[in-house]
Amino acid sequence: MMNGSFYKQQGIVLFFSLIILIIMTVIGVALAVNSTQSLRMAGAGSERIGAMMSVQGAQDKVITNKQGKVMATMNAVTTDLDDALGVINTMTPMTVGDVNCQRSTKANSGNLISCRRVEISSAAAFGRNNLGQVTVVSGIEQEVLTGS
Repeated sequence: MMNGSFYKQQGIVLFFSLIILIIMTVIGVALAVNSTQSLRMAGAGSERIGAMMSVQGAQDKVITNKQGKVMATMNAVTTDLDDALGVINTMTPMTVGDVNCQRSTKANSGNLISCRRVEISSAAAFGRNNLGQVTVVSGIEQEVLTGS
């Protein structure tokens, strides 16, 4: 009698072992998919940060290269492509002619110093197939002698 029930229990143990094996396999696959998604999100975040650094660096470079006479005499929209950083910079004059400077009214006695305003927009694409885009827009005031 004992031998008959023992053989029936071995079949039940095999069945439960297979069920537990299937459950463990499903859990393992789910964890693998979750870790892959986490790696993709981390990679996308680092690409965005890299693109933001490139845009800010290119914008600083344009401001340094165009300051002075170039920015003071600008009267049309100009676009520059920074191949090294992969950034497009667009400089747009905001006003035609001289305007009062916004920073300090005390420094220009007798309206001797005025300002010319320029908007600089820098954009870079990033990510898979360049689907992401980072854009930074800054306003610049270039001091000039009034009427120059």
